[in-house]
Amino acid sequence: MKQLLLTLAATILLAGGAYAQTPSEDKAAPSAAATATEKAAAKATRKTQGAAVAKSAQPGDDRPATAAKVASKSERKLAKAHRKAEGAKVSKQPKEVTGTNN
Repeated sequence: MKQLLLTLAATILLAGGAYAQTPSEDKAAPSAAATATEKAAAKATRKTQGAAVAKSAQPGDDRPATAAKVASKSERKLAKAHRKAEGAKVSKQPKEVTGTNN
């Protein structure tokens, strides 16, 4: 049994090198370096494509494109005053008694 396992282990060790990469497969094919103008053109293309994708509807985005309404400063002040008055009114009301530990 031991001899069978030793033979099997030796076979696996020797056969493992047969599947290794050859020296020609371990590097990418050489290519010419891009010039500065080619790099700039590619960057501009990516930038315009990225802007278009960012503005388009994304999967899972369930809000409409025109959902955000910009409020003026006076509208924000009025809304703040309304919230503040509502909060003051609620805070002056007596608390409701709930539960047995009062």
